[in-house]
Amino acid sequence: MKKIMVVDNEPDIVDLTRTVLEIGGYEVVPVYSGEECLQKLEKEKVDLILLDIMMPGMSGWDVFNRIKRNNENVKVAFMSVLEISDKRKQVLLEEGLSDYIMKPFDKDTLLNKVDAILKEQ
Repeated sequence: MKKIMVVDNEPDIVDLTRTVLEIGGYEVVPVYSGEECLQKLEKEKVDLILLDIMMPGMSGWDVFNRIKRNNENVKVAFMSVLEISDKRKQVLLEEGLSDYIMKPFDKDTLLNKVDAILKEQ
């Protein structure tokens, strides 16, 4: 079973995302801050991190950069209400981001994107 870490400072979003992913057959590690994400990654191996960008303390951008420095093989997708340009998204993909998922998302969109990310080698 693939393991996904969901990182968001909004407990409702973590719970909703967790429910959808568990229905889709994934194991979920709920996390509520960037700092907690980095701490848990030291002890736990995950296949994908779904990461909010706008969080208090350490932003998703900072967490992504730290993850990519230390765990290059971990797949990371941003989940955000922030729209970004295609050009910016392309730069992020070149820097190692797996996908950019716009919030709010529906169940099928989330599962389809997660399935596609985890199928990529």
